[in-house]
Amino acid sequence: MEEKNEAFTYTYSAKEQEEIRKIREKYTQPTPTKEETSMEQLRRLDASATKGATIVSLAVGIVSALIMGVGMCCTMVWGDKLFVPGIVIGVIGITGVIAAWPIYTHMVKRKRAKLAPEIMRLSDELMR
Repeated sequence: MEEKNEAFTYTYSAKEQEEIRKIREKYTQPTPTKEETSMEQLRRLDASATKGATIVSLAVGIVSALIMGVGMCCTMVWGDKLFVPGIVIGVIGITGVIAAWPIYTHMVKRKRAKLAPEIMRLSDELMR
């Protein structure tokens, strides 16, 4: 009597195996070690010190540059009626553009002072 072996086997190529591995990695949660977690947290805190200040200073700089452009339009295009108001508007825009950098440095200093104890604790923990 013959036994039927109806098992189906299929082997994937190396390229397909690599693709399967990459897809699988997306759905599995690696178990991080304490050092990896602390290092990731340290990097995140360091990046957060400048992120908010960058956004605010860019917004101030861009809006101020647009205001300066309006002042230039007033003086160059409608110069007969709006020359003096155009100069005032342009100076306000220039002041805002100049103020963008001090705003950035002030916000970064304040945020770094706030984050300093946690950054020092994590860095001491990682340096042991």
